[in-house]
Amino acid sequence: MVINGIDQAARVELDTVHRAQTGNREAFTGLVKTYQRRIYALTRQITQNEQDAEDALQDTFLKAYLHLGKFEGRARFYTWLTRIAVNESIARLRIRSGKREVSLDEPLQHGDDAVHEVAVWYGNPEERHSQTELRGILNQSIAGLPAIYRTVFWLRDVDELSIEETAAALGVSVPAVKTRLVRARLLLRERLTKRFNGRPPSRESATSSSAAHRQ
Repeated sequence: MVINGIDQAARVELDTVHRAQTGNREAFTGLVKTYQRRIYALTRQITQNEQDAEDALQDTFLKAYLHLGKFEGRARFYTWLTRIAVNESIARLRIRSGKREVSLDEPLQHGDDAVHEVAVWYGNPEERHSQTELRGILNQSIAGLPAIYRTVFWLRDVDELSIEETAAALGVSVPAVKTRLVRARLLLRERLTKRFNGRPPSRESATSSSAAHRQ
């Protein structure tokens, strides 16, 4: 149901946020319960480290609580929360890599502009792998992408944020999101090609594989 351009779920969430902003801890706890699994999945994908992901998750909600007053409702609360989670995850990558700066909007490496030729797949992967195996292969392939690509892919294609929400969460432009998303999908396809060494699955197979991954 949509009321004055805002669906009912968004209205309920906004009311919950407003109550949390007035100091209602139960309301904030409800927000944590609603989003902690999705935020952890994101921090885990970016950091590729369980302890770093846990730390980033905790600090995300801590900072969200401390800065609730800065949330003005111009974007979805989850988008605002995701932006904090991305920053916390990048901070862990920076510490682990020993680099002073790690950015998801860094210049692309030489050669990234090229569209790589992807081998033809022979045989349907679903004929040779169970749904569980396919989900594992897909997770591994996503995890193997550079952070700049796996993050945008996760937000857009797995977490199903809109292009605009993904841009807001990452703090980059919409064109940057589109460019990185195309390259992320190409890189992922290359990795899957190497694993399957067969032809692309049918539309039905691809759909069922994506559904299995989201379960």
